[in-house]
Amino acid sequence: MNMVCLDMEGVLVPEIWIAFAEKSGIPELKKTTRDEPDYNKLMKYRLDILKENGLGIREIQETIAKIDPLPGAREFLDELRTLTQVVVISDTFEQFAKPLMAKLNWPMLMCNSLEIDENGTILAHKMRVQPSKLVTVRALQTMGYDTIAAGDSHNDMAMIRASKHGFLFKSTDAIKAENPDIPAFEEFDEFLAAIKAVL
Repeated sequence: MNMVCLDMEGVLVPEIWIAFAEKSGIPELKKTTRDEPDYNKLMKYRLDILKENGLGIREIQETIAKIDPLPGAREFLDELRTLTQVVVISDTFEQFAKPLMAKLNWPMLMCNSLEIDENGTILAHKMRVQPSKLVTVRALQTMGYDTIAAGDSHNDMAMIRASKHGFLFKSTDAIKAENPDIPAFEEFDEFLAAIKAVL
């Protein structure tokens, strides 16, 4: 049995933090896992900036409400889910992802959570497990699934390399150059064809 494991941001939806950086006018928040491989370090950096600027969950959720999936993402997921099991494995948070999952027709999502106080201040991030994507893929494999994984960033590489088949989708030139053995795609139709070929 196969399980396709997909990253969320950059693959199915735009990067939330980039959208929020543009909305808030704070360019430092544009840094993502494409730039910083250490997710805990990246989140501490982000939360420090939010605190310095008096921003919290409400402002981020207002931005997320206006984000739409990447063109073709929902159709890609809908067709893929007629062929095999699919799970979105993301380092995002429950408090961010729900409206985006609705727009993607509710695929299964495994992600993390935020600790938020009564004023909407984000106090900390809580990882479900660490490293979340690799541990999740390994767990699926122990349950008898052959995993096929895809993502765009440094934090996706472990699950991609641990899987029976792995792909890069809408990644950076630098990450593609560092991983020339991993097939890379930019369009959903060719990406879907590649997955179909290994199912």
